[in-house]
Amino acid sequence: MELNIKYEKRKVLQALRYHFISRREIKIMMILVNVFALFAAVLYSFKLISPLPFLMSSVLWISMMGAFWIWLPLLIYKKSKTFQDQFKAFVEPQHFFIETALGKKSWAWREFESFYETPGFFHLYFDGKTFFLIPKNAFGDEADLDEARRIFREEIKKS
Repeated sequence: MELNIKYEKRKVLQALRYHFISRREIKIMMILVNVFALFAAVLYSFKLISPLPFLMSSVLWISMMGAFWIWLPLLIYKKSKTFQDQFKAFVEPQHFFIETALGKKSWAWREFESFYETPGFFHLYFDGKTFFLIPKNAFGDEADLDEARRIFREEIKKS
């Protein structure tokens, strides 16, 4: 099936947020920082610590959320020329390929490590950090979307 892909900044930023939040190491770090912040808040409310540890935990939490929610997605969006380009992608049972004004590139499904589906995109992972986003709105109809899901499930092991 042929897909005409043009990325929308708002949707790509949301997909990048899903990517960061889905990473195991980031989940663990967020849990630890949240536990630390809650622990500091409880200790501060019982007057067992001074305001400084509570303030530090709050600043750490706000900084981390800002980094994963705003700064990193924006940085990656601006650095990647793919998100500013328009191109055609083809999802076929044997392979996936893209065609731009500069040329074509093809990948066999075995080259993908996993895939992840979010509300607006399919994330096709080459490895833990390198992935390709396919917007769901590029598919013609629900039948094409279901066919792509079937191909991804059969050809790529899901994370």
